[in-house]
Amino acid sequence: MKIVYAATKEQEKYINCLINYIYSNIFPHYFDDEKIMEFENLGVLSLHSEHISYNGTMKEAFQIISSLQSLIAIIEALEPNYIGEHHRKLFQRNIRLLGRYGISFPFLIDQFANGRKEVLSIYSQPANQWLI
Repeated sequence: MKIVYAATKEQEKYINCLINYIYSNIFPHYFDDEKIMEFENLGVLSLHSEHISYNGTMKEAFQIISSLQSLIAIIEALEPNYIGEHHRKLFQRNIRLLGRYGISFPFLIDQFANGRKEVLSIYSQPANQWLI
């Protein structure tokens, strides 16, 4: 008999927050809105697919959270036109960890080497909440 602990609601919510952060703060700097919409339709980073093997345990939630946080940190730390071997290995390792649970992140680190100059996207977070 093996005892496993279920992930807390806060962990589940935090996983969704990290996924939303990637869609609203990372993707708009590298992809246009049509591509991002295509990613949504393909189920990139989706937890609602028939291929998901995430069972909602605390261990799995921690691994997903740490993988998402690592991917965000790696992408945000990249220097234009230079990607170190260490970053490449970490990037691939975290993609494999997400893939273990059926979470798709089908990107190469090279796709995040150079961002777009102008970021104007429906996915970006608004600068404020005021309507004019």
